[in-house]
Amino acid sequence: MRGPGEQSLGKLLHSLRDRLAPTAQGVSLTYVDDRGMRKLNREHRGKNMTTDVLSFPSSVEKGAFPHLGDIVISLPTAEKMAKKFGVSRRREVETLVIHGFLHLCGHDHEKDHGEMMELQAQLERELLETEPLSMSLKRGRKPGSKVKKLKDGTRVVVTGRAAAALVRRERVKKEKKVKVRKVAKPKEPAVKRGPGRPRKEAAAPAKRALRRRRPSPSRSGVIA
Repeated sequence: MRGPGEQSLGKLLHSLRDRLAPTAQGVSLTYVDDRGMRKLNREHRGKNMTTDVLSFPSSVEKGAFPHLGDIVISLPTAEKMAKKFGVSRRREVETLVIHGFLHLCGHDHEKDHGEMMELQAQLERELLETEPLSMSLKRGRKPGSKVKKLKDGTRVVVTGRAAAALVRRERVKKEKKVKVRKVAKPKEPAVKRGPGRPRKEAAAPAKRALRRRRPSPSRSGVIA
């Protein structure tokens, strides 16, 4: 993808190298779209979502070319953030380059106590001669977006109609659960017998009344 002019960013990278890593001889800058950034973020950080910038410091062996590392920037995300801040895309990319370069030098704002962000603000004022841009806004997620879990277990961020459909499915599932709970009858507690209470004996089967057969009257015969 085509980003801001290489000449202006090249001067910025040279200034950052002279200030923070004077022995480094190389650093790469790559632009990707949100899909490519999501893939890198998932493979290297375990987060299946896009972001604005990623840094990959290099582990240079002794005697090898002193390559500092790679900076990857998502241009679509940079454009969205530039619109939110009311600045040009170039200005947002310059902030991301400084942020990524500090990560290549070993700084980590997720573990320190604000030192990295203070240094970033100082570098923006000195090298760009302008006020620093805030990094506090939530980046990479649109308002109303939802996280959808796929069949293979991965998660993706969906927006628009896909997010609305996901919300409807979740609401229908909740309504079904509520209906099932209302229909289900509570179980009656089992009656416990007290100690020493005799059990009811089963009723004896009724005896069948025997019908007595009455003797039939004898008949008298005439003997010849």
